Order: sequence, then C-alpha cells, then structure tokens
Amino acid sequence: MHVEQWEIALRLLLAVVLGGAIGFERERHNRPAGFRTHILVCAGSALIMMVSAYGFTGLGSPGYISDPGRIAAGVVTGIGFLGAGTILQQRGSVRGLTTAATIWVVSGVGLAAGVGFYLGAVLTTAFVLISLQLLRQAEVRIFSKQRMKRLMVRAVDQPGLLGRIGATLGDMDVNIRKTELSDPEKHPDGSEELITIELLIDIPSGLDMDDFFKSLYCLKGVTEIHWQGREVKNYDQQAGDSPPNPFN
Repeated sequence: MHVEQWEIALRLLLAVVLGGAIGFERERHNRPAGFRTHILVCAGSALIMMVSAYGFTGLGSPGYISDPGRIAAGVVTGIGFLGAGTILQQRGSVRGLTTAATIWVVSGVGLAAGVGFYLGAVLTTAFVLISLQLLRQAEVRIFSKQRMKRLMVRAVDQPGLLGRIGATLGDMDVNIRKTELSDPEKHPDGSEELITIELLIDIPSGLDMDDFFKSLYCLKGVTEIHWQGREVKNYDQQAGDSPPNPFN
C-alpha cells in the first residue's frame, strides 16, 4: 500500500482542523485541555495511524502480513492516561469528564483522518460539537425545573466568611445542601488570599434573584459570584444588567 505525499499533508491538516474545532469549544469554556491539546492529540493520532498503515510497507519478508491496527490500537488505550489528567476531584466532586471524553473522541477522529476515512472524521466532529453546544442548552432546559442549583462565591479569606454567607442565605429561606471550600490562593497583587466557596442550594419558589445577588455582593470581601457556572456581575458596578432567572 502507498499513499501520496500530498495526501499525507491533507490528512494531517484535516486532523489539525477537526481537532482544533473541538479544542476551541473546550478552550472557550476554560477547560483543562483546550485548543492546543486537542490539536496535538488529533494530529498525533493521525500520524500514528499513517505510520501503522503505511510505514512498514515493503519492510517485511515475503509472505509477511502487517497488521495496521496494532499500533493504532495503542492510541485508544494510551489516550486514557491523558484524559485522566483532565479529571479533577475535589472533596468528592468530580470534574473534567466531558473534556476527557472529547480527548478520547479526538484521538478517534485523528485515526480516521490518518487512514483516509474522511467522512467519518468530519461527521464525528460535527456530532461532538452539536453535543457540546446544542445538547448543553437542551440539558439546561430539560432540567431547569429542578430547584437544586450551584452557587460559587469567591471572596477574601477572612474569619466568619462562611457563617455570614450562610446567614444571608438563611434569611432568604435558601437551604444549603452541600458546601465545598477551595484552598486559599494568593491575590494577583499579593496583598491578600482569596478562597472559593461552592454551594449546592435549594432555592424557594418566587425568590427575588436581584435581591439575592445584591445581598451576597454586599458581604465584605466578596469579589465574584457564579450562578450555575455563569458569572453574575455586581449590579452596582454593572448598571442595567438583569439577574439570571433562578430556574436557568
């Protein structure tokens, strides 16, 4: 079997483009593995597939039959170690599974591009992007009626901070189901330490989200608030912003 040099370049370029498309989506959401990582995985998988399929042609003795799938099969197994590096576990909360899955799929896209299975590579990339984008929105809408929501508060580490947050939420009849605290981190200017508090809360129906977020921002030291993964601006500083819907 033989493959022309221009086709080798085409397959590698296709792997870079397809891997980059998926990596760009991950990069936009600040995931552990982003644009460059996905390109490297996809292009590397394509190269390994071509080496496996065409690199040993004519090197064996008469009657020797090569198995193009042997080296490529190692990619599927080996990529799991890279994907495991994107999975973070903090106090029982596991994150990064979706990114690990995209790395695994991107390796498959690279293998398909490397062997010349262009349609499969392109369609898989399209399906992955649809899954990451459109299905995420559908997932939010389908489960939007659930009252359990994630709230993240980033603030200056200080005594009594968690108690003041709990008291503020309690005054609004918000029930805290779970709390996770990160290790203190130095502020970029080095003047103070910041801590991230993640809460799983049960909100009452009819909660005024405007007052909810304003009350949290009024607490001393609070610098950022994220609701369901989206940052909520300080309304005093961002006039005209509207608060998120409590069921989004």
